[in-house]
Amino acid sequence: MIEFDGVSKRYEEGFEALSGINLAMAAGEMAFLTGHSGAGKSTLLKLIMLMERPSRGQLLINGKNLNRLHRSQIPYYRRRIGVVFQHHQLLFDRSVFDNVALPLQVSGYQSQEIGRRVRASLDKVGLLDKEKLNPLQLSGGEQQRVGIARAVVHKPRILLADEPTGNLDPELSSEIMRLFRDFRDVGVTVLIATHDIDLVERMGERVVNLNHGQLTAGLE
Repeated sequence: MIEFDGVSKRYEEGFEALSGINLAMAAGEMAFLTGHSGAGKSTLLKLIMLMERPSRGQLLINGKNLNRLHRSQIPYYRRRIGVVFQHHQLLFDRSVFDNVALPLQVSGYQSQEIGRRVRASLDKVGLLDKEKLNPLQLSGGEQQRVGIARAVVHKPRILLADEPTGNLDPELSSEIMRLFRDFRDVGVTVLIATHDIDLVERMGERVVNLNHGQLTAGLE
């Protein structure tokens, strides 16, 4: 599903964020991406999201070489990727329902299909009864669950999360991780960048560690 083959990323100013990354994740696999601040975690996720392109090497998603993907194809490719952020980036002038519906509206789905998909996603994260509320009326953990519902509403094949529990206490963090496991269990490939080593150890999943842009664990 995800394959990095000798991937490096050097920025114009000369900083090499990633160097010679070889990494493979199967469909339906869950892994944690760890490392110090500046190790290259966010850059690696951005390469998968096609927010950045490799300087060297190849990145393949489901056998397709992203280096060969034309710019016009990027929006369609991104529909297969769900992304969850630490700061969930909800719109506080819209309801919970409208926040989750936004990716579908942008993609041109019909209103009946939007309603069906949004309610299915909210039900999955336990917030179906709060679809009419403003996100400001929710707790921090509930707001993060809205962010997850929005990330999976278009049924992505890959789910990426960048420090998704950074603002949550340990109990809420475990709750969010159980949701990610649920998605993994139905075949979604899940990659989570985090500094929370205690959480990683509790989960007992595969760990991919970056150190100054190089893999030190998780080699295939």
